[in-house]
Amino acid sequence: MDIIFIDDLRVSTLIGIYPREKAMPQNIELSLQIGTSTASAGASDDIRDTIDYAVVVDRLRSELETRHFNLLERLAEYVATLLLEDFGATWVRVSIAKLGMMRGVRRVGVVIERGAP
Repeated sequence: MDIIFIDDLRVSTLIGIYPREKAMPQNIELSLQIGTSTASAGASDDIRDTIDYAVVVDRLRSELETRHFNLLERLAEYVATLLLEDFGATWVRVSIAKLGMMRGVRRVGVVIERGAP
């Protein structure tokens, strides 16, 4: 298995359980590892034979700016499912962090791994 990765993608979304978090979008940071075979793309040199990371980034930005999630865990599941079902990944690792949420803490977050059913 090969891995396509996207590191430190910043996206604005509504995330959280507190009233201020439900009213004001926050910047989150996503890092993704997307398991797939890149053999066809390596042979053909054709973007249609792989997962296009630019399309993944555009889709995530579009989806997340219009949604609200209470928990990072739910957001991570949403992203993992999107990558597995809509982009055909065979395995994903999704890392999501809120930035500057607590005094003296730079980032808080969650990391999950999921495989295709």
